[in-house]
Amino acid sequence: MTRLSHFLSLAALAAVTSAQAAELPAEIKQAGALKLTVNSTYAPMEYRDPATNELVGLDIDLANELAKRLGGLKIVWSETPFAELIPSLQTKRADFIISGISDRASRRETADFVDYLQTGPQFFVMADSEAKAATDLCGKKVGTTRSTSFPVEIEKWSKQNCEAAGKPAIQYVPGENSIDVRNQLKQGRIDAAVQGSETLPYAQTQEPGKYRVVGEAFAKGYQGIMFRKDDAALREVVTEKLTAMISDGAYKAVLDKWGLGANAVAQPMLNAAPQ
Repeated sequence: MTRLSHFLSLAALAAVTSAQAAELPAEIKQAGALKLTVNSTYAPMEYRDPATNELVGLDIDLANELAKRLGGLKIVWSETPFAELIPSLQTKRADFIISGISDRASRRETADFVDYLQTGPQFFVMADSEAKAATDLCGKKVGTTRSTSFPVEIEKWSKQNCEAAGKPAIQYVPGENSIDVRNQLKQGRIDAAVQGSETLPYAQTQEPGKYRVVGEAFAKGYQGIMFRKDDAALREVVTEKLTAMISDGAYKAVLDKWGLGANAVAQPMLNAAPQ
């Protein structure tokens, strides 16, 4: 055995040992339940099914499978505006957050992210828009959800692709959530919108022929399961179960169900999104 292969074997053994040592915090085990809070306006990640009013989505399916593998825990769901997700975690109203939330450096000051899905902001317009390329949106009104990272990403993209080329800057228009932003677009109050690349295929299937994507996602990021920094034990045991789901195909089955197989990651990653 070479020195390198020996080192890799030790690293693998250490990882297995760590995974075997991961256990649920006592209070969660005793309660037999997880408290999870979502913002249910972000289809297909989490939303209320219009036909049944049930909470459904990719994150809901992943959380249910994780709870089953964590000893058959019950999930006590609650809903809150997107801006209240992080306070819900900090005040322990939620044990962790799995709700379409992006791993961002500014959010890591008080929390850790286990990244599980690739994402990125993407421009889209009404199907009859004259915009053919993303640069056609320079000087136009572009809306996105105010509490996400997308306003900053739009400003950065505008400086690099509009202002640097002597074109007028994009005019950012805030929205409360993705539903509000799409409504603004349909009402003609904005010229284009930005949402995460994971949401647009669903929106296009729900309203066929109404929207058109312009260009590729213009930044790369990850969505993550968000944990309090002092909750390392819970973070580790959830990571262990998510790793197993990736290995045995359960993770892929959930992503494929929601049409997001292309957004898969090869393994869970800790705080991996670009700074």
